[in-house]
This record gives sequence, C-alpha cells and structure tokens, in this order.
Amino acid sequence: MLGALFGQFDANLVQVENRLGVYISARGNTVQIEGPTDQVARARDVLTTMSERVAVGQDLDAGLIESIIAMSNEPTLEGIVDSKQDAPPIMIRTRRKTIAPRSATQIDYMKALARDDIVFALGPAGTGKTYLAVAQAVSQLITGDVQRLILSRPAVEAGEKIGFLPGDMKEKVDPFLRPLYDALFDCMPPEQVERHIESGVIEIAPIAFMRGRTLADAFVILDEAQNTTREQMKMFLTRFGQNSRMVVCGDPRQVDIPGGDRMSGLADAVEKLEGVEGFGTIRFTAKDVVRHPIVGRIVDAYEGTAE
Repeated sequence: MLGALFGQFDANLVQVENRLGVYISARGNTVQIEGPTDQVARARDVLTTMSERVAVGQDLDAGLIESIIAMSNEPTLEGIVDSKQDAPPIMIRTRRKTIAPRSATQIDYMKALARDDIVFALGPAGTGKTYLAVAQAVSQLITGDVQRLILSRPAVEAGEKIGFLPGDMKEKVDPFLRPLYDALFDCMPPEQVERHIESGVIEIAPIAFMRGRTLADAFVILDEAQNTTREQMKMFLTRFGQNSRMVVCGDPRQVDIPGGDRMSGLADAVEKLEGVEGFGTIRFTAKDVVRHPIVGRIVDAYEGTAE
C-alpha cells in the first residue's frame, strides 16, 4: 500500500512537496513533514486523503493528487472518503473503478446525482460534468436501479459542416458522440459496452432521435445542452418517464447555434426550472477544472478571470 501511496521513486510525495512548499521524509511506516505550520497541516490532510483513496482501490495519478491538494483548502475536504465518519463516503462505484470527488463542487454534484430527478450541470470543459453523470448512470445500471442508459447530444456543427463528412448518417454523427463513448469505456469493460449497445441497454444517439418517446426506467444524459434550441430542450425534458433520472450538461459560454445565448434551450430551461421541486442545478467554474492544471489556466484566460 505504501508503494501505491508514495509512487514510483516517491513521485507522489515529491508532487506534494513541490506544491505545498514542505519537505517530506518517509522511513518505513513513518512519514515526517517539515515546513510552515499551515502548509504542514495541509500536507498531512492531503497524505491522509491520498491514503484513504488507495485504501478504497483508487489509483493515484498526478491529476488526482493535484485535485486533492486543491481541495485541501476547502473546509469540506475532511470526511469525503473517511470511512470513520458517521456519514458514508461520497463515491461512485463502477465495474472498472471507484470514483471520488476531485473538487468541492463535484461533492455537491455527486450528491445531486444521487438525490434529484433532473440535474442541470453547468460550467466549462474539464470539470467532470459528463464524466460523473456517465459514471453515476453506469453505477445505477449495475445495481439495477435503472434498466438502460440513454446518452444524447445535439449534432451541431462548430464551424464545420457534417454533410461533407464521409459515410452514412451514423458515421457522420458518431464523432459528435465520441466523448460519451470515451466516458463509458472508462467505467465499463469495452466488450461489455459494445454488448449493451448491441442489445439496446445502452443507446447513444443525437437528440433528434428522442422525439415521440417516453424514457422510463432509464438514466438519460444530454451533453452539450447549450446547443439545443428551446423547442429541443422542452421536447427532451418532457420525455421523462417513470423511475428515470436525467442529467443535462452544458457550458453556457460555448453556444454554437444560430442566435447564440438568447436562443439556447439550456439557458431558457434553467431560468424556468431552477428551484422547482425535483430539479437540481450545479454550477462549475474554472476552479473546478480537474484535467491538467494548465486547462484551468486556459479557461481562466479565455473567460477574462486570470490574474
């Protein structure tokens, strides 16, 4: 376990040292931390959380450690995955991995995914909106809480015309749905994903394919929802059926449809439905980006919030 915690050539400890400005020495089962008092306390909390993640089967990587370090400044860090607390840890378990929150907002999001019938997840790329929704959907499929997964996106061209792409309609549209496939393959063995797609247990389709249906006993995810029209969004939300869950993910700042923000079905739906019973709304910011740290700085720069 210590090898997984420390990393090859103690790389994980070196990352914590460099980020927090402390010195960490490990001898056997004893770890000593030296440095400013407040940073030593943060480093201790970070190492404790890293140890807890390893104990529940998570693999530590640079991105996860970076997010734990970022969260160490949050008052909600303590108890996230601490089994000694009265409350159960906040996690999503899938066939391939156990997923714990990597930012403070992800904590609220994961609670909303387990609690609310319909969740709006708003914010920039890299914050885990779609990934966590797919993970929760896979988890509920595994436990039998739902019988199928339906993943959808609007096939909107972002500066390119799909009509000029080679192949039939499925081959033209599949590239738009690739991020959903990627998230699925990360949570389930590829052969199982393919088998479920062939049997119809998992359906991945453009939003236009949702018209005229009632989606019962299903976990339904709409990605890139900022590129739906108001009519499409109303149509999608009214597909909601018995024993279903819906998650609507989008970045309100990345609208690619004609008319821009004022024509976006996502903004319109959030305005109309936020606060209505059964709906949850989670807003991510650049601080919640959990990809490479430079992605957060890129988002900040483009949004005009970089210092």
